[in-house]
Amino acid sequence: MTSLRQRLSRGLVLILCIVFVLHWFAADWVIRAVAEKQMATRLNDDGYSLMETLSSEDNGQLRFNSFHISSVYQRAFSGHYYVVQVDGKATASPSLQNHRLNLTPIGPNQAMLYHLNNGPQQQPLLVLGQGTVKFGHKIVISVAEDLSAVDHDITAIRFAYLNLTLIILGCAIALQRYDVNRALKPLTQVGQELETITTGQQQQITVDVPTEIKPLVKEVNRLLVLVVRRLQQSRTAIGNLAHALKSPLAMMFRVAEHPVFNEYPELRQQLQTQTDTIHRCIERELKRARIAGNSQNNAAFNLQVELTALVQLLQNIYAHRSLSIQVNAPDTLIPFDREDMLEMIGNLMDNACKWAVQQVRIEVTFADTLTITVADDGAGCDTLDAQDLIQRGVRLDESIQGHGLGLAIVADIVEFYAGTLQFGRSRVLGGFWVSVRLPLH
Repeated sequence: MTSLRQRLSRGLVLILCIVFVLHWFAADWVIRAVAEKQMATRLNDDGYSLMETLSSEDNGQLRFNSFHISSVYQRAFSGHYYVVQVDGKATASPSLQNHRLNLTPIGPNQAMLYHLNNGPQQQPLLVLGQGTVKFGHKIVISVAEDLSAVDHDITAIRFAYLNLTLIILGCAIALQRYDVNRALKPLTQVGQELETITTGQQQQITVDVPTEIKPLVKEVNRLLVLVVRRLQQSRTAIGNLAHALKSPLAMMFRVAEHPVFNEYPELRQQLQTQTDTIHRCIERELKRARIAGNSQNNAAFNLQVELTALVQLLQNIYAHRSLSIQVNAPDTLIPFDREDMLEMIGNLMDNACKWAVQQVRIEVTFADTLTITVADDGAGCDTLDAQDLIQRGVRLDESIQGHGLGLAIVADIVEFYAGTLQFGRSRVLGGFWVSVRLPLH
């Protein structure tokens, strides 16, 4: 879908272009109308001057005296012409050089302004025709002027105005894009704050936003609070459930050890197996339920600090084995839930410590993805056995203490974060090797 910024910019640019095109045509029409009005005023004055040159003779005939007419009407094809019609008899200006104009008939007391495209030498003409009655004679005076020079001037003005319009349009488009970017800046800031929320650096959207999107931001903040509240309620319920089930399960284990079952070993074995299965299922589901994801209520995970603490804890637990645990991790924060990362990395490291002979190595890289690699120098396993390890309750060596849930929980967390989990044999240490890759977004 096209971005909001592009849609707004495209719509505003289209509107500006339409407005400026219409304005340009309107201005062009106004310029021509003003020019022709000025020409019509001049033609009207010349028409009255021609009317004044008509005088009545003793025999009742009208005499036209062209002596007082402007010299432009005397010069051949000067662009200024007249035709005086008295009772249908026409007298043309010398400038016409016997060229006949296709004039529009005009009645007495009428006036008409019109265009002729076939003037002398194909000149476009503006013609003002006026009809009157003087001394009992019907008189029609038509005065014309060449529009070529005016058209040339109007064309020059048109191109100059077009260039000015394009400059103004460009400035207007630049200003409206700046204004659109400024108006959408709060949305960009909201996106940035949402990113900081996913990293655990803040819990709410605090940026000041326009009135139109305040309800949306308010609803997002309400949902964030609701998510945190439900997560806390879920974890509280998980804790309560764990405590509630602890005593009944312990009682079932004790019942299975009761002497009365000495005579029924198969029944005891079945009871112990089913009780242990229930215990493993409960542990697995409780651990899965505690996976929080990128919750803004939980602090981001500091790799070096947390791994150092885990190493110290595991060295205390396995102090009798004198394990060498090497950690290579950057001192930085990663945008993942701390509890989830401790659960996942803790299970991987604990599994490595259980199987290692002497060495455990943890390496973490942080770029486009978070990559966690854990290896040990134990017996290791082949690829098929490694794939079975993520099944709940599966252990390749029953002599190792535990319920077989560690790698299954790791697989659940990796799946939750849309990551990948790989098993194999370490090329360096020769034992079990596991690699986790989690995308940052």
